[in-house]
Amino acid sequence: MPGAGPKRWRDLRKRFLSALVLGPAALACVWLGAEPWTMLIAIAVALLTWEWVHLCGLSTRALPGMAVPVAVLASGVLAVAGHVRAGLAALLVGWGLTWWAAARMRGPDRPGQPAGWLAAGVLYIGIAGIALIELRHDNQAGRANVLFLLLVVWASDIGAYMAGRTFGGPKLAPAVSPNKTWSGAVGGLAAAILVGVAVAAALAPGGASRAAAVAAMLGVMAQAGDLLESWIKRRFDVKDTSSLIPGHGGLLDRLDGVIAAAPVAALLAFVLGQGQPLWR
Repeated sequence: MPGAGPKRWRDLRKRFLSALVLGPAALACVWLGAEPWTMLIAIAVALLTWEWVHLCGLSTRALPGMAVPVAVLASGVLAVAGHVRAGLAALLVGWGLTWWAAARMRGPDRPGQPAGWLAAGVLYIGIAGIALIELRHDNQAGRANVLFLLLVVWASDIGAYMAGRTFGGPKLAPAVSPNKTWSGAVGGLAAAILVGVAVAAALAPGGASRAAAVAAMLGVMAQAGDLLESWIKRRFDVKDTSSLIPGHGGLLDRLDGVIAAAPVAALLAFVLGQGQPLWR
């Protein structure tokens, strides 16, 4: 029954404390400029690739596991240097080489997931990394666009958590994530729209309906990313991707919504052109 007992809120304190540390640090990097933000993304990408390789039962200290962080970080360097297309091409090459190396080196003495899973991490993490770098490197609208993205995704996550724990009800995708409910999905979407409209009004007033539409799109992508991450963890038969963040598990657990929504935001920014807020 919704609201029956404290067990459904037992992880709230850990979640709050983790968010209290990580949230302001991320926002500070966004606010201070492209360079601090890029450094933060580089650290995050390094940790994300480490988690992914370990999920696959391999190590980043030797091939083929080492190929994942090398490919993703190399593509990020190209993106920072202004060669985004070359960075995306490097991801494709890295994906292919990682798959080849993993398939070639697998054997009875090298346990782990199939080669395709290891290689998938190159694209899954790498595309999001390039998207986040590119969004902030727009000197005119980068700060506003990244703040909009992060706050909308966080609102979606918090709204879904609070509504789902409060109201419960029918499950959203029980085969993938038994704890997610339709009430949580609706609550997350509503929170994303409300926060998106408020952030847009604060940063660049005008276009409330467009801000709501863009926030809804990013909120849906964030929830889709959450479901995808749940499916991946079921595939790997783990509860969390790691134990780096108390109350949240690993970075992959915490950033699943951002990883899914960032490429969509970056694509929209590309279509709108330099210097344009996502909601204009």
